[in-house]
Amino acid sequence: MDSPIIISERNRPFWQIPIAALFLTATFTILCAFILQFFIYNETISYIARFVYYTLYLLPFGLGFCTQKRIHIDIKNSRFRPTVEIGNFKFGKWKTIRNYDYVSVFYDPSKQVSDQFEVNLWFDRNKHFELYARNNFEDAMLIAYNLSEELKIDLLDATIKNDYSWIDKEELKQKANEQTS
Repeated sequence: MDSPIIISERNRPFWQIPIAALFLTATFTILCAFILQFFIYNETISYIARFVYYTLYLLPFGLGFCTQKRIHIDIKNSRFRPTVEIGNFKFGKWKTIRNYDYVSVFYDPSKQVSDQFEVNLWFDRNKHFELYARNNFEDAMLIAYNLSEELKIDLLDATIKNDYSWIDKEELKQKANEQTS
């Protein structure tokens, strides 16, 4: 229980790495061309603005194919940190949680198909933080269950509108043991 919990997106597919490299290489090439044009050939402002435009257009595509989102939960110090990671670089800051209340699995049909089931950590009576969102109920429930067990808090199934129910975790454990036997 002293080790931090990390909730992560699935790793990016291998085919996205060359696409990210292509966009980032194009961005770098355009930036180099911009520097050459500006400092060596001293072209006009409109020509330079075009290079900046293309760079700003390509950079988000390259970053989009190589970023990863993770949530780090430090139980010992009662805090969490959402991060966006690009390789070894992590961007995000720690936030303190005073009182863990419960973990819930929520269904949101208005979201895109890939993020309809959300796992939320509720704390300080009415505050919550979205930890995980996917289209697979079993994955969302497994993450919610494991987190609720680590934090020793309750688990709420809020997938049916206006019909929320607390999950009996002991019963869930017995069913899992019966299936593995």
